[in-house]
Amino acid sequence: MSITIDRESRHVDKSEWGDGPWQRESDKMQWIDEATGLDCLIVRVPWTGHLCGYVGVPETHPAFGLDYDKANELASINEDNYRLFNVHGGLTFAGACQEGAEEDGICHVPQPGRPDRVWWFGFDMAHLDDLMPASEARLSLWSHQRDVYRTVEYVQGECTHLASQLAAIR
Repeated sequence: MSITIDRESRHVDKSEWGDGPWQRESDKMQWIDEATGLDCLIVRVPWTGHLCGYVGVPETHPAFGLDYDKANELASINEDNYRLFNVHGGLTFAGACQEGAEEDGICHVPQPGRPDRVWWFGFDMAHLDDLMPASEARLSLWSHQRDVYRTVEYVQGECTHLASQLAAIR
């Protein structure tokens, strides 16, 4: 999977988290999904160290302005006869850009000609068996050696998958 990153930043102090892929990763990334034209973000949560992925839909999209439970009603029916977006841990966020969060939170800096106002749908890597490096460093007595760190590449793939599911809603 080849993704062209439009903006990225490193702003989280990871010096006490120990060695791992998080030391080499950006803390925020922004790009446009080539297949769907939807805006995508990855944002690291500083106090736990895990990543979250987001896909933004424009005002013309049927899910714009919906909470994630209502948006799930628009999703395809899955193998268990539920309407849910098939993304890591399910949707856990829906909302507009957070004021002043262009550099480190859930907001984007629109590319020229792109919509400024989008509605973000997001998911997180803080579920059972997900390794959260900052939390793990603070709670070293409580080690989860089987937990898996979900890398930037993994979250990018999930964003691409979510973007395709959102784009399929008409």
